[in-house]
Amino acid sequence: MNQFEDEIAKRIYDYESKNRVALSRRFPLLKGPIIFLRRLIRNIQNAVNFKLRYKKKNTYFEHVVARHQSVLRRRLGDSDPDLQEKKIINLRQAVKRLNGIIINQGNIFSFWKVLGQPKYKDGYVDGMLLSNGTVVKGIGGGLCQLSNFLYWLSLHAPVETVERSHHSMDVFPDSGRVLPFGGGATVLYNFIDLQFRNKSPCPLQLKIWITEKHLKGQIVSPHPIQEKYHVIEKNHFFIKRGGQYFRYNELYRETRINNRVIKTEKITVNFAPVLYEVTETYLEMNGYSLVNWGD
Repeated sequence: MNQFEDEIAKRIYDYESKNRVALSRRFPLLKGPIIFLRRLIRNIQNAVNFKLRYKKKNTYFEHVVARHQSVLRRRLGDSDPDLQEKKIINLRQAVKRLNGIIINQGNIFSFWKVLGQPKYKDGYVDGMLLSNGTVVKGIGGGLCQLSNFLYWLSLHAPVETVERSHHSMDVFPDSGRVLPFGGGATVLYNFIDLQFRNKSPCPLQLKIWITEKHLKGQIVSPHPIQEKYHVIEKNHFFIKRGGQYFRYNELYRETRINNRVIKTEKITVNFAPVLYEVTETYLEMNGYSLVNWGD
């Protein structure tokens, strides 16, 4: 068995041998205190980390380093369309805080450090959240689209990912997907964060806005940046083991100068159980391959 097959075998084994149940699930009354403690610890860590400093300006740097856009409304299984409208309300509130943020050289952008805790008094509403693969309503629901967006944008800029958590389950079938599976980042205030460090020789700034149909944004700088970045996907397929389906892929980032690749780095390996029905028709329509893995 080669190294690639070893990787898949290990991840399937880890999934199937999970016996440890989180303390908060064994004792639901402890969930609130545990979350409070974790948030308190993260707030203290953020307060003493001087690399998390940032500035905000209403004017923008001249040179575009990276750009991206994300559709605001798309089909997500049989979820309530009204939750997508509530999501857009939450995105608008968050974009107000993000737009114009400047990350100086060597400093770290933190999603939650900038946004703070979503609160009703700040205009946030109950939108769609995912909890253990189930759609639920909760304040600030839908902000994961923003963290997904920012992570993908950051992969095309001279920054280093400091903290990023992938989605642990593949909840919805693809519908209009333009990014590779696993190209996003999940967040939960404030101890599941998205953080990246500015490695460029100049400050970087976020320019984020919302149109009627899209979330749009750029990373801009005061000076041209020679390096260009391109994300490629390898080894993407579905795995069937017994009655359970999994999804697997690998993401790599190429650094290019004058269209010549000078560096290729593996960004992440994504592996997740699939919670929707995987049929032959679905696989054929999307051009996905299927691997049968034992019994």
